[in-house]
Amino acid sequence: MGLGAITPILRCFDEAKTREFFLDFLGFQVDWEHRFEDGLPLYMQVSRDGCVLHLSEHHGDCSPGAAIRITTSDVDAYQRELIAKQYKNARPGVEEVPWGGREMTVRDPSGNRLVFVNRQPEIPD
Repeated sequence: MGLGAITPILRCFDEAKTREFFLDFLGFQVDWEHRFEDGLPLYMQVSRDGCVLHLSEHHGDCSPGAAIRITTSDVDAYQRELIAKQYKNARPGVEEVPWGGREMTVRDPSGNRLVFVNRQPEIPD
């Protein structure tokens, strides 16, 4: 028996702002979208490299204000990429954290907190 990767579901409220943030700013792509019919809430999957997220307008799927940690190979390079876009709603910084490593925190338009962290090297047995 083995477990697979997780796919966080983040609540979103404003489709245009959500797309601007995740696609234009963070550089994710839309893998697929679903609505039961026109005018009903959106549910979509976005991804970038190995990171896959589900974004949902459905109130029963999750609560706004979630926090997730996303590993990256170089948080400083990603921060420079984001700053270069001059996104009007976020200019994230990178900080050295007391428990070791470097992190960059960004809040999406729905108040969810995405913390991008440098991958830690594997500790041998």
